[in-house]
This record gives sequence, structure tokens and C-alpha cells, in this order.
Amino acid sequence: MFERFTQPARDAVIRAQAEARDLGQSPIGTQHVLLAMLADETGPIAALVRDAGVDARSVRAEIIRRATPDQQTPPPADTDAEDAAALRSIGIDLDAVRSAIEENFGPGALRLPRDAEPPRRGPMARLFSAGHIPFSPRAKKVLELSLREAIRLKHKYIAAEHILLGVLREGDGMAAAILADAGVDFDRLRADLTASLRDRAA
Repeated sequence: MFERFTQPARDAVIRAQAEARDLGQSPIGTQHVLLAMLADETGPIAALVRDAGVDARSVRAEIIRRATPDQQTPPPADTDAEDAAALRSIGIDLDAVRSAIEENFGPGALRLPRDAEPPRRGPMARLFSAGHIPFSPRAKKVLELSLREAIRLKHKYIAAEHILLGVLREGDGMAAAILADAGVDFDRLRADLTASLRDRAA
């Protein structure tokens, strides 16, 4: 599935883990996926929800406010095989991601400067700089639904708009609750996301 993701959609999925880690939370929830998509302030998602007063800063504040104590304990680092298997379970091929990054940014782009961090083991450590954080069942469902949304719209790719359509379709995660509490009109947002995707295809 991951090979169908556009680069911004891939970036959002990968960044969701960094957002969860920065907040000291586990697992990666729908809220972290939303936050990751909003991190690109010039991207389509940020533009579509900005009118409702929703941006990365406000979403981050809401995530912190709504966090439960059990979300605040980062998980222990998994083994390399478990990390790769966890990503494979949601359709992410770690070797393909690494190859794409090195193709775009040059060989060794994932290596940190010697003094930046203590050395860590394994491919996930090199890619994410810390232990793997699993995706919640809801976040996995959102990614599955993004594929269904792409199929529904007869698209052969999955863009950030499809992921947000998946968030809206799942409807029960923290991301949907944050958007609803901010007064976002889901029907209008669905229409705007679909129009954005159609404009891109035209």
C-alpha cells in the first residue's frame, strides 16, 4: 500500500511517529497523523482547515490537553525485526523508504552527525533516531480507509487528502474529535478535499 502514497502522504505517515515521540506519547493515534499533515503549513490540509482556526499549534495543544496518563509513557525500543514487521503491517517497506530518501537526498542522508546522538542499533533507530512507536488500531484503520477513499475516487495514488478523508470516515478518533470541537463542517471538508484532489488530477 505504501508505494501508492505520494511523497507528502509518506512524509505525514513517517512524521506522525516523530510527533508522537516529541509529545512523549504512545501509540501513534489519529491525532498524531493529523498533526503531521498540518506540519506542512503550505500543504493542502493546512489550507483547508485554517478557516476553522485549526493549525498545527492548536492541534498540538489539544492533543496535550486530551492526553491520558497511559499515553505519556513511551514504549521500549523494539528489535530490528519487530520494527520492520510493524511497518510492514501497515504497508511500509523500510528498505524502500530508505532507498527513496537516499535517492532524493543522497547516500548517507539518514546518518546523523557523530556528535548529534549516541549510536543506536538497527534500521528503525537510524531512520527515526529512537525506538519504534506502534500505530493505534484507529490510526491503522485511517490508513486503510485512505486507500478505500482513493479507490472510491478512482485514484491510483494516496495523497494527504485521502488520509484526511480516512480520518473523517473513521470518525471516532481523537483527530475527528479535535476537528469537530473546532467547528469544522465535515461534509464541507469532504467536498473541499475531493475538489482539491480533482483539481490535482485535472
